[in-house]
Amino acid sequence: AITAGDTLSRSLLRLHSLAQQRLAMEIDNPCPVSAAFFGMIGSAAALVFANLGAAYGTAKSGVGIAASGVVNPNGIMKSIIPVVMAGILGIYGLIIAVIIGGHVTGPSDYSAFKGYAHLASGLAVGLSGLGAGLAIGIAGDAGVRATARQPKMYVGLILILIFAEALGLYGLIVALILSTAAESVKITCTK
Repeated sequence: AITAGDTLSRSLLRLHSLAQQRLAMEIDNPCPVSAAFFGMIGSAAALVFANLGAAYGTAKSGVGIAASGVVNPNGIMKSIIPVVMAGILGIYGLIIAVIIGGHVTGPSDYSAFKGYAHLASGLAVGLSGLGAGLAIGIAGDAGVRATARQPKMYVGLILILIFAEALGLYGLIVALILSTAAESVKITCTK
């Protein structure tokens, strides 16, 4: 008589055997089907996170610009700098997303190494852009409000914004290096 426990044990043994076979195939094949998934997630992460940073920086700075416009309406055009700098972060993410998206191919010639490198590239620029956008938004909001009351604060505001923007630029540089490294390594895919 076969019990429910015996059936469960056989099913688990069969599942374990299938998992081992699948793992052996993945180890033998440097180009698994899942590699393209990681490349596409890298492309999406670059765009989404960088644009989140750009949107936050724009919105937060915009609130400060509106408030400072009440105090000093003539200084609004000078105060637009944080919005422009936040918008540039979105462009960084777009550049890397397009580069990665253009290099993701089918599983027959797209290795796991490329997928992971493209994921790292997208996360590098995306999360750097997010961090820079947060910094630009907070510093830009406070800075344009302070500049409306004391115009001598403008140079200090611009220096702070430059250093905040540099964080996003560092992410872009690392992302370009990683995506270039992904293309320079040649891995032969097995069928």
